Amino acid sequence: MPLLIRVDPLNPAEEDLRKALAILESGGVIAYPTETFYGLGADAGNEKAVEKIYAIKGRTFTKPLPLIIGDRKDLDRYVELVPETARILMTVFWPGALTLVFEASRLVLPRLTGGTGKIGIRLSSHPIASRLSGMLSRPVTATSANLSGEKECSSADDIAEALRDRVDAVIDGGRTPGGLGSTIVDVTTDPPSLLRAGIIPPSLIEDRLWKTRSRFFLRPGQ
Repeated sequence: MPLLIRVDPLNPAEEDLRKALAILESGGVIAYPTETFYGLGADAGNEKAVEKIYAIKGRTFTKPLPLIIGDRKDLDRYVELVPETARILMTVFWPGALTLVFEASRLVLPRLTGGTGKIGIRLSSHPIASRLSGMLSRPVTATSANLSGEKECSSADDIAEALRDRVDAVIDGGRTPGGLGSTIVDVTTDPPSLLRAGIIPPSLIEDRLWKTRSRFFLRPGQ
């Protein structure tokens, strides 16, 4: 059975988070709450740990894994370029449920990009998610904690039912909002393109970009 770590989602105790941190540092995998669903977390700098995420989900290596960073200043280490459109969106929607897709830097494991050379990154607004990455001093994987093709998990009980003993620990931070995942925007294209409509309405993103004289594709391929 995975270790169950119960925490206050708004003010998680450092000693509890350090239990999860020790697992991440040893190459283990945890399930943890975010502002949307529970995610599967591994040290994004540990290739074997990253491969465990793919194995747990039953996911092929051709599909990228998104990341959560602990601080906005960490972004420059993991991307080749931060376009002006990305800076605009980060100012408005970070921390929050907006995943931006960048050209990955050499510090990003190729396994994480699914062979695309691109990496999805967000600065989470959830205290547990952001603090874990900050304490690790590296990004944490942020793919949803479920088997590929199955329903996302919104609570520790959901994790126990869906994943059982596939993870090393579960941080129980209560029920997450669920509903929709993060909105995903590819900022490597000009104009940027919507890859997934999520909890942040595309109309809000489009409105922000239009106000700055940028253009935004509301649908892929338009």
